[in-house]
Amino acid sequence: MKYSILFTALLSGSFFIAQAQQVQQAKPEDTETWEPIPKVVTPGATFKDAPSDAVILFDGKNLDEWVQVSDQSPAKWDIKGDVLTVNKNYGNIETKRKFTNYQLHLEWRVPATITGTGQARGNSGVFLASLGKGDAGYELQVLDSYNNKTYVNGMAGSIYKQAIPLANPGRKPGEWQTYDVVWTAPTFNEDGSLKTPAKVTVFFNGVLVENDYTLSGPTLYIGKPVYKAHGAAPIKLQAHGDKSEPLSFRNIWVREL
Repeated sequence: MKYSILFTALLSGSFFIAQAQQVQQAKPEDTETWEPIPKVVTPGATFKDAPSDAVILFDGKNLDEWVQVSDQSPAKWDIKGDVLTVNKNYGNIETKRKFTNYQLHLEWRVPATITGTGQARGNSGVFLASLGKGDAGYELQVLDSYNNKTYVNGMAGSIYKQAIPLANPGRKPGEWQTYDVVWTAPTFNEDGSLKTPAKVTVFFNGVLVENDYTLSGPTLYIGKPVYKAHGAAPIKLQAHGDKSEPLSFRNIWVREL
């Protein structure tokens, strides 16, 4: 037994000696990576401003990048100044372009004169992948969550009916709010089965509220979400059917990843 222990000790000692010799022979260059070289992107003047490789979805000038979800006609929401306001007479709008993985920035504001309570208080949504008419898709909730009690997986910053936000950094009605989103689209096998689920990270007014959250499927108002195969999809903004005053958006841009 003692010879076995001695032999083991000798082997261990030899291993550590060899490892030390390898470290001594190593060079800093051995762990340097030179390619591929990242592309140059010029950042915006502030974190809210679009970088050089962004697709500008709305900058206050027009709605050329958007269509009505119902019939794919030109978007008919209201523009005044640099602000886009929901027009509930026309319903949801979505981007003409389709996306898979991306970084999204947008700003939204609930009217200072908002009335109502709970879900009927500045309700809208950002559908990170629109899957057709109505509210089909994966919804990041937009709502007045400043001193407004509602179910927590339906407050601002939630992935609606799935993920409770990690914090509530909502500002008062009348003040601009920001969402910065990293969206990883789901992928599917050839037979339509799920290969990898969707994931999302969300910063709400600069505060992390969804941290690489794995979605269970598209948003459902009633029932449990289930994935169905799809490809690249538009980004959709919701004209919610409640009777509260419509909210507004501005400064919307996206970077494909």
